[in-house]
Amino acid sequence: MSELTAPVVRPGIPELIGSWPQSRFWLLCVDLYPALAAASLPWSTTAVSVSMALWVLVVLPTIRWQAFLESLRAPASFLPLAFLALAMAGLFWTEDTWPVGIQGLVPVSKLLAVPLLLYHYERSQRGHWVLFAFLASCVLLMGLSWVTYFADWKASSPGAMAGVPVRNYIDQSHEFALCLFVMAPLILWFAANGHRAWTFACAAVMLGFYFDMRYVATSRTAFVYFPILLILFAVKYLNRRRAIYLLMFAAVVEFAVLFTSPYMRDRVGRTVQDYKVDRDTTAATSNGPTSTATSNGLRLAYWRVSIRSISEAPVFGHGTGSTLQLFSREAEGKSGEWGNIIRNPHNQTLYVAIQWGVLGCLVLYAMWYFHLQLFRGSLFASWIGLVIVVQNFISSLLNSHLFDFHAGWIYVLGVGVAGGMAARAQRLSGAQRPGSYPLGTNSRTS
Repeated sequence: MSELTAPVVRPGIPELIGSWPQSRFWLLCVDLYPALAAASLPWSTTAVSVSMALWVLVVLPTIRWQAFLESLRAPASFLPLAFLALAMAGLFWTEDTWPVGIQGLVPVSKLLAVPLLLYHYERSQRGHWVLFAFLASCVLLMGLSWVTYFADWKASSPGAMAGVPVRNYIDQSHEFALCLFVMAPLILWFAANGHRAWTFACAAVMLGFYFDMRYVATSRTAFVYFPILLILFAVKYLNRRRAIYLLMFAAVVEFAVLFTSPYMRDRVGRTVQDYKVDRDTTAATSNGPTSTATSNGLRLAYWRVSIRSISEAPVFGHGTGSTLQLFSREAEGKSGEWGNIIRNPHNQTLYVAIQWGVLGCLVLYAMWYFHLQLFRGSLFASWIGLVIVVQNFISSLLNSHLFDFHAGWIYVLGVGVAGGMAARAQRLSGAQRPGSYPLGTNSRTS
């Protein structure tokens, strides 16, 4: 008689579905979608939105909720949710309609991804996928920028310029400046370890980014944060003598570029001319049919309107989405650029204060502060996060980059991924292992 064998128990459909989030393919998708979003950022808003929506759907089943809730005790994870909660509460005292209020909630909703990204990439080993995907995509865009510049090809959209094949020159220069400073420590590391090919490759890419910003297209905001990031790099990675040499050399190069770049001379000349117009005429405040508007004059006018509105509701603001109604009233009866209806006062603090008052500003600045605290370490991921937060903070003095789609998603992905990577590296080892990839380098060159 044959030996009796136990019956084979086949898993049912519920068991199979329950095991999917633990499968290799599922976990691969959890790491792949943020990388796709990062690669899409220079090119498409739709692809970024779809990729991140899919990522939220696939990451939720992988979360260990007790550990996630414990991670929310950290201010860097909790404050983005507090900001979103404040924006949702602002719907109940908004002075505009609920549909407009919900539109005002959309720019804040991306902050929901920050604590999820911090939690996930503290546990994932594939955070570098996101960083490399964004860098590779920007390198491709930079190459295309040079091709279209020399070919004198312009996109069909109004105001398009040669050398800006997609989106706009503000977003493009924001990306290129970020990549340039993120790559800067890699040159030091590759040179110190004798990797000549990688040293020259990084130098060539960085020069491509730099000269594109100086000869093809750049934003005025980049003029503000570029020297600050340069000083930050010199202080963090060089000794005093070499830091001084670098800053002196950079000043000489900038003056040389100013004399050799027609684009830069025109950009600086327009800035000076705008300043003279705003100082010597009434163009910054006039709104008649023959008035002219400069970018500086418009920005100053928006700020004056914003401050007047904030003074009417200084503590809790006018509610979520109220900026649209405010600037719509200001545009009534005006022509030209003065008649454009906007919802963005071109300053992040004012944008927040109009809607949520001093309370919103406290949450905003606390979030920036604690995100800076994430990146105090010596890891390469810490440097990436530091550059992203500093760039966003400074550019938000002249824009509303945290709420803008492009710069806002760079901030969310950068802080979430780099913050998670830094936390993971500190938790596992606390220091770089000899001979490993330069994710922990911060040694000053002597």
